[in-house]
Amino acid sequence: MQIADVMSRDVRLVSPDETVQSAARMMEREDIGFLPVGENDRIVGMITDRDIAMRAVAEGKDPKKTKVREVMTERVIYCMDDTDVEEAAQNMAEMRVRRMPIVDHEKRLVGVVSIGDIAFRHRPNVAGAALEGVCKPGAGKGRPAAL
Repeated sequence: MQIADVMSRDVRLVSPDETVQSAARMMEREDIGFLPVGENDRIVGMITDRDIAMRAVAEGKDPKKTKVREVMTERVIYCMDDTDVEEAAQNMAEMRVRRMPIVDHEKRLVGVVSIGDIAFRHRPNVAGAALEGVCKPGAGKGRPAAL
């Protein structure tokens, strides 16, 4: 089974020039904790509820004035839409991410997959192994944040 078979296709994007408050409102409205950041038809980053908490709120930045680009995660970790589900889950575990954008071979965003998508639409044990990798102790400065 390919990751395209389990990913969510209804993806919301946020502009890097939107405010953090706007991104947070979009997350709240959509009941999500992750947004790909898009500019000029490309993914330029990702912003999570954790990015907002740690890089904006904890730093005392005004969410009404702070731009998404100031707090987003610039390193985009993604996989191709024809990647095997087990391989994608293993990559998520190794990279310590809970959610990952899915792109086609032209590197255009076609979906997002979460560990929950894998558990619900594929096999819970594959999602469990990915979650175990994501939750390993030792994440911190210099390591990818769990998205």
